[in-house]
Amino acid sequence: LINLLVNLFIGISIGTNVMVARYCGARDWQNCEDTVHTSIAISIIGGVLMIFVGILFARPLLELMGTPADVITHSVLYMRIYFLGMPAFMIYNFGAAILRAIGDTKRPLYFLTVAGIVNVIFNLFFVIVFRMGVAGVAIATVISQVISAVLILMCLLKMDGMCRLHKDKIKLHGDKVKEMLRIGIPAGLQGIVFSISNVLIQSAINSFGAAAIAGNTAAASIEGFATTLSNALSQAALTFSSQNMGAGKYARVRRVLVVCLAATLIGGLCMGLLIDTFGTPLLALFNTDPDVIACGLIRVSHNMPPYFLFCLQDTFVGLLRGIGYSLLPTITSLSGICLLRIVWLYTAFAASPTLDTLYLSYPVSWAATLAALIACYAVVIRKLPKGDA
Repeated sequence: LINLLVNLFIGISIGTNVMVARYCGARDWQNCEDTVHTSIAISIIGGVLMIFVGILFARPLLELMGTPADVITHSVLYMRIYFLGMPAFMIYNFGAAILRAIGDTKRPLYFLTVAGIVNVIFNLFFVIVFRMGVAGVAIATVISQVISAVLILMCLLKMDGMCRLHKDKIKLHGDKVKEMLRIGIPAGLQGIVFSISNVLIQSAINSFGAAAIAGNTAAASIEGFATTLSNALSQAALTFSSQNMGAGKYARVRRVLVVCLAATLIGGLCMGLLIDTFGTPLLALFNTDPDVIACGLIRVSHNMPPYFLFCLQDTFVGLLRGIGYSLLPTITSLSGICLLRIVWLYTAFAASPTLDTLYLSYPVSWAATLAALIACYAVVIRKLPKGDA
């Protein structure tokens, strides 16, 4: 549900990445500077807006999802506290997009690592020492988000070059907002509709009770490690293809895809098989209840062996956006993943309402989307010049 509410702005931050990378490749300093300051302005405005959205709509949306009565109070409390940190969350994501667009992937990692360590420490402190429960976990998350935002702002304010942030220049540039929205809104809408399909699936999971909910949450958290690999390589494909488009190096755009796909295939296979092999001990790190572990293993066994399919399609999406086709991968992904999963819920799952049938929708939708994206790429790549500019 959190992803549903913030994905539009995450998509717009992808627009930041594409634009900064392209201006960087073209050595267009002024447009790059204007994009940087527009991005930070959008992050601040969007973050403040999301505070009110999260506080006002947390309970009605959770109720709409069919969240069980025994967990909804805690869920609402967590979401309302979590959304107090939205300005920091937005600033970090837009700031990180700027740094990654110029090839600096290390400092966002360092900042997030520091914030993550602080999050863990405060989680233990608030929950074990002060016994604050869900509220303590949420407060720890907000503190970590503020730390990551402060670190990314300090970096941008002190760095040299075209991406340096000047406090007095933070404002919206109309042409940059328009272009950022053109690139970012399709990506954001894709994330929103993804989240809607996942909300529907989560609603179906809720019908199986608390053990299924906890097992799904634990399994999804473990999947997050594999998703991190996928996101990183998709980000690499997006950044390098966009930089090379700006520089007119079209042959490199093709090589970027080959390298990223090879890394994605190997990494996705290894991560998926490792998680599948060690599913029980990994799930036990989150919850030792045998029923919860059994439910979590159902998701792990269906999703992890073919997880490389998701990773590959994510790489194609990143590259297509990097070369300027934002709407095409959005339409393809929405049809192949979201629409197919919704149809699956009302057909296959309705006929056989089990967790096995429900989770099978994931690999089926990944395979369908990957096939469609390969076809899209084959058409788009022919439109690029054969030689460099």
